[in-house]
Amino acid sequence: MRLAVTSALITLALAAGHAVTGSAQQDNLVAARTRGSATAPVTVYEISDFQCPFCAEFAIQTMPLLEREYVATGKVKFTFVNFPLPMHRNSVPAAELAMCAARQGKFWQLHDLLFRNQERWEGLAEPGSFFLALGDSARADRDALTACLREGSVRALVRADAEGAVRSGARSTPTFYIEGGLVVGAQPVEVFRTVLDSIVRVKRGQH
Repeated sequence: MRLAVTSALITLALAAGHAVTGSAQQDNLVAARTRGSATAPVTVYEISDFQCPFCAEFAIQTMPLLEREYVATGKVKFTFVNFPLPMHRNSVPAAELAMCAARQGKFWQLHDLLFRNQERWEGLAEPGSFFLALGDSARADRDALTACLREGSVRALVRADAEGAVRSGARSTPTFYIEGGLVVGAQPVEVFRTVLDSIVRVKRGQH
């Protein structure tokens, strides 16, 4: 495990917030891409790229375990922060798709579909049709999704996410900001258990 702690990283706790301070609609997008109870004592900011294979590994293999053990039990909530890397040509369109879906309350459905089908769309020269088909699978409103993508109205949110992640020290994906520190990489679930259990105990006054 690589765990880095620095005072500069506290800015990431507000990275998503900085991207969404402009309107209630934008605030709803933060809620739409957060899993867990609003009263959970610990917040994990998952800095991720939909075209990153290690992010897919975490989403498919590790996140379901963490969701069952920490999210469903009210201990932790996860907020997704977009960090599309420049070497991944379809990562920005994928992020925009997910954010447009968030407007319909379908972020996590598209999140899961994008990661599970990553190998099918990552090399496409024009992924638009495939992305809309994923939207159909998530039962998103196709017309609204198409309009959102065409207008590029969520592009600024994706860009603000990425800029906030960079300012906060993230250089690769996935990276997880957890209460003042970074866990870098798709670490084994045991690493997350160790970190999260320790922080939850402190938050709940258990030593």
